[in-house]
Amino acid sequence: MISTLLVNMFHLCLPVAEKILRPVIVYGFLIGGLRLAGKREMAQLNPFDLVVLLTISNTVQNAIIGEDISITGGIIGAATLLVVNHCVVRFLYSHKRLECLIEGAPTVLIEHGAIKEEQLRKELITPAEIELAAHRQGFGSLEEIDCAVLDPGGSISFTPKKPTPGDVRHDEIVQALRQISAQLAART
Repeated sequence: MISTLLVNMFHLCLPVAEKILRPVIVYGFLIGGLRLAGKREMAQLNPFDLVVLLTISNTVQNAIIGEDISITGGIIGAATLLVVNHCVVRFLYSHKRLECLIEGAPTVLIEHGAIKEEQLRKELITPAEIELAAHRQGFGSLEEIDCAVLDPGGSISFTPKKPTPGDVRHDEIVQALRQISAQLAART
């Protein structure tokens, strides 16, 4: 009974070479597909994008594991994905031009306070979505933003037009400390 259970859990139904090759092929396809789909897919800016990414993982599951549902097969598939990803990241680290080709370049969405509508259309990002991303980073509105850049990984970084309230307060405190120091120095 126990030996049958262990055999069912750990016996591979497919050859090890196939178990390794399947995840490699799916990994390559997904990297290419997500690159062609654009940075928006990586950013997960709305629930629809998240649903697509989750269903893609479920869809390719059978392509990765095949008919083999053993624990050993799952471990081999997962380990292959981790090793391939590690190798690709290490390789791209030392080949910046190839990394730029695969990952893409940053896209400027707002420049000098002006929204670049053409870039938003290209990346399929609505003004409401960029405003939501700005709110998440502490901005009250897009009017406060001088520059917004969509990075290849899908995150949006914002640069404020003017100093933030925290920066203003910091400058006020530093100025007050300087005045106090000057007053103390004058007394001695």
